[in-house]
Amino acid sequence: MIDKPLSPSLPTPVRRAIEKLGADLALARRRRHLTQASMAERLRVSEATVRRMEHGDSGISLGTIAQAFFVLGELDKINRLLDSAADDIGLSLMNAQLPLRVRKKRIKSDSGVL
Repeated sequence: MIDKPLSPSLPTPVRRAIEKLGADLALARRRRHLTQASMAERLRVSEATVRRMEHGDSGISLGTIAQAFFVLGELDKINRLLDSAADDIGLSLMNAQLPLRVRKKRIKSDSGVL
């Protein structure tokens, strides 16, 4: 069988991150003494899908990956992936757009009388 690139269209850092995630999921599964067959059963997917996920296939759905985190007891890590309160880049961009000073708004009279 010829090994083909998993996702040649993805940037190399993205592909490596997905492959690392797959390897980490495989390690977490093995540490819990779960077979690929039992993991597949719990995820309601085929064993081939579990193998693809563990090899870093980018075609695996986010739902399946989230379910794997749940099965492994690590769902809270998905909740913290891009927590807006800890988004340093986003917060820096927002702070750069803040006005230098804030003025009280003028209240205009509707009656036209001064």
